[in-house]
This record gives sequence, structure tokens and C-alpha cells, in this order.
Amino acid sequence: MVAVDNATAAHLLSRPVSSQEETLSRLAFFLSRSLAEEGIGDEVFDTLEDVLGDRAQPAPALRVHRSDELLVRLGLPLPRRRRREKAAPMLPEEATRISDRFRRATTHLMQVVPHRVAMYPAEELRLLISLRDEQPAPDQAVAHLRRFAFAILAILDLMGDDA
Repeated sequence: MVAVDNATAAHLLSRPVSSQEETLSRLAFFLSRSLAEEGIGDEVFDTLEDVLGDRAQPAPALRVHRSDELLVRLGLPLPRRRRREKAAPMLPEEATRISDRFRRATTHLMQVVPHRVAMYPAEELRLLISLRDEQPAPDQAVAHLRRFAFAILAILDLMGDDA
């Protein structure tokens, strides 16, 4: 944003306004590019990291290896395998906060995406809108937020933003 003094503002406002279609379309194009340059805030990227990052990953299911049975029959010790700690369950207030942030990001992306991509991503935006409108059960909130996060990342990849 640029600050101007009163004299400059008065001079700029006193200029004649063009009614030519070409000038108006150029002005609309540059205004939309200005909106598109804003991108999305760092808080959305932080939220994506919270939902999809290492902290949010659930522990993998206990996997049974075929070799374990053979090792037991031969009387050999089983290899030590690392077990990940389970992720802490998400509180309903946190799920609501993240969902609201993703909904605001969806609204912003719907305004910006047409100006930042070569081909309009209709399917990706349709998925994003359906996830925005979905109201999951509390036990499905984490899975819903992950799907929502992946849909946002897909749009950001198409736009060329670094997430």
C-alpha cells in the first residue's frame, strides 16, 4: 500500500475517467492480479502443518511380519522395531478452529485461483467446496480435516504457491 498526500490525491481524483471498454478491462485485470498476488496467510500454512505434519500422524497399525513366525520356530529373538507414539486426539474446539480457518482459506482461494492458473481447476474447486460444506461427525473430524488440507494443498500446487 502506498500513502499519498492530499494534494496528490486531489490531482489523481481530478483526472478524467475513461469509459473505453479496453481501459476498463485492463483496470479490472490489474486489480484482480493485485488480489491474486496477496496469496494466503502464513496462519493457513501453519494450520496445514498442524493437520498434516509429523505431530498429527497416527501411529501405524501393529504389523505382523511373516518372518516373525519363522524366527519364533527357530528359537531366534525377534528384531526390535520402532513403534511410534500415538498422536494426541484432537479436541473439538481445535477441530472447529482449524475447520473455520480452512473455510476462510477456501473463500479466498475461490476468489484468487481464476487469476493464478492457466486452466480453471473445476474438479479441485468442486472438491474444496464440498469439503467446506460438509459437517462431519466428531469422530470423523480429523479425517475430514486431512482431506480438507490435501484439497487446499492441491489448489496451492496448481497456483504455484510453496506450502
